[in-house]
Amino acid sequence: MCASLAPHSPRPVREAQAARLVVPSSSQLVVRAYGLSDVGRRRKNNEDSFLCDESIGLFVVADGMGGHAAGEVASAEAVDTIHGMIKRDMAMLGDPNEPLDEQRIRVARRLVEGAIQAATYMVYALGEVEQGRSGMGTTISAALFVSNVVVTGQVGDSRIYQIRGHQALQLTEDHTLVHWQVKQGLITPEEARVSPHRNVITRSVGGREYVEVDTQVLELKSGDRYLLCSDGLHGYLQDEEIPAVAGPGGEQAVAAFVELANRRGGHDNITAVLVEVD
Repeated sequence: MCASLAPHSPRPVREAQAARLVVPSSSQLVVRAYGLSDVGRRRKNNEDSFLCDESIGLFVVADGMGGHAAGEVASAEAVDTIHGMIKRDMAMLGDPNEPLDEQRIRVARRLVEGAIQAATYMVYALGEVEQGRSGMGTTISAALFVSNVVVTGQVGDSRIYQIRGHQALQLTEDHTLVHWQVKQGLITPEEARVSPHRNVITRSVGGREYVEVDTQVLELKSGDRYLLCSDGLHGYLQDEEIPAVAGPGGEQAVAAFVELANRRGGHDNITAVLVEVD
């Protein structure tokens, strides 16, 4: 399950936790989230971090990279920074009891993008001043549930899926070399899956002082589910498998995702956050 974090110590967590958020919209949607992270079968350290704060409807998955535990530092610091920035500035969105109009949606997108940019600068700065951590970075997949919408922010190759009915739709774009090659027609999706360059990231939080952040806004519907996950999970999944694995819901579903990735190899850290909208 995902639980709320202490307001003055918003550390990302790696154990299962649960969250419940009443979204104040006309339909009185209820959002519950469940998260689980596992080191996998091949790694010694877990460089993934995830966060759930039901008080502001924020859910984040981060997959850190860098030697000498720098990946753990990068993902934790990035999640902390995003959490702090969004929590501080939520008042910019106005009355939470009113559905977001176009102006407030633009503000929400800027809020998510600005928080990820702040995390980028923070991680980059830490890498510059701390010996042995130069070049550390992290992916970020963030989802902010506000009234009648969800705002997503994306950097790197962690992913967010929308599960609606019996279909799963990948909402985010992987910022990887092989994805770029597929888009350019240089290789096929089948070749991308076995490419020796499939883990080369083209965007990360912390690699430079600035990063381009992908954001989008989607209207919430009762029955929707959203899966945030690191590549240690989605690397073992086909899109068409996701609804069935998520089907039981709750802690059982996130445990099933982690177990599946471990059963199929567990070469990387595995993190899943499942957000359920009722």
